[in-house]
Amino acid sequence: MSVIHRSRKDEGSSSGDRGSRPPSKSSNSSSARPRSSLPEKKGTDPASGLKILPADRKRSVLVKRNGKTDPAYGTSPQERSLEMHLRLGAINLDKTSGPTSHEVVAWVKRILEVEKAGHSGTLDPKVTGILPVLLGDATRVMDTLLLAGKEYICLMHVHKPVPKKAIIDVCGQFVGPILQKPPLKSSVVKELRTRTIYYLEVLEIDGQHVLMRVGCQAGTYIRKLCYDIGLALGTGANMEELRRTRAGPFREDETLVTLHQLIDAHVKYMETGNENLLRRVILPVEAALVHLPRLVIADNAVDAICHGAPLAAPGLLSLQTDINRGDGVVLFTLKGEAVAVAQAELSSEEMLASKSGIVAATERVIMEPGTYPKAWKLAERDGSTQTETKR
Repeated sequence: MSVIHRSRKDEGSSSGDRGSRPPSKSSNSSSARPRSSLPEKKGTDPASGLKILPADRKRSVLVKRNGKTDPAYGTSPQERSLEMHLRLGAINLDKTSGPTSHEVVAWVKRILEVEKAGHSGTLDPKVTGILPVLLGDATRVMDTLLLAGKEYICLMHVHKPVPKKAIIDVCGQFVGPILQKPPLKSSVVKELRTRTIYYLEVLEIDGQHVLMRVGCQAGTYIRKLCYDIGLALGTGANMEELRRTRAGPFREDETLVTLHQLIDAHVKYMETGNENLLRRVILPVEAALVHLPRLVIADNAVDAICHGAPLAAPGLLSLQTDINRGDGVVLFTLKGEAVAVAQAELSSEEMLASKSGIVAATERVIMEPGTYPKAWKLAERDGSTQTETKR
């Protein structure tokens, strides 16, 4: 891993996942031919020039109406009890080479003494890097991470010497939609499918070794991508090392922790009762949802949503821009708590203008019912308050 780790330090960036795109020279191949030209600015932020994933999309906030929240109900994610924090926790875990992703999750459950945990985006045993692990009820939002994209740092070995320019040109042809058939060792159906490579940046070429950063759609196989690049070069190629450096909102930053750090934090809590370190290595579930557009709802709409009801226009306080019908969105309280994952029934402009009707259909509830009072109780309370004021 020395080459990959050196690149991370030198480039100050993250990447890694198992993904690949199919290019080939033969029409009989299971891979698709590389395209003839590189899409202009694909996967690049026009303002900064930085490589971006779908999770990096910038949105603005639109205020529909103002609202107030009752401090007697709910709590901000940072102020949850430790028990609730563990039940709604997310870990930005740095997987080491050797164990399977399932083994890592089993160890996390044993370390934290929790009954339920799951991971998003399987990493092969020899692959290292970011493995998002969600705890308890937070596992309900696992599928939302598949929409955010992955990034990898890959060391590819080209089987015969090739001019550097040829390598760079061929790698550039793999940016965009590609056709790919999962490798034989994978557990998914071996059918040809389309995946998107958001960007593929060659960082360094040393002889027949190529170090590259790949931003791709979830479900892309990097090992297969290297094989297909080798076919396009006419030399053959294989993946030698791989590290995932991004998984949607999870990055190689101060939140990235190892299993050893997780153990240390739990032991310190058990021995001293100090929760600070444990809270530092385990994030609120909201950290796993920042890549999705946000709708902020009124207190009197929360409990109905917790029971599976759709969100009606009167319950919407604010929203983010660039939401289209059918997009996944997250419903938040005014305290910043994630209530549910939903599907937008209207666009941002339509939501802002709507006075009635359904704006989002609830799909997965995160918050426990009863956290906020039923709407009729709030109405009853507000009505009694107004009566007292008139008197």
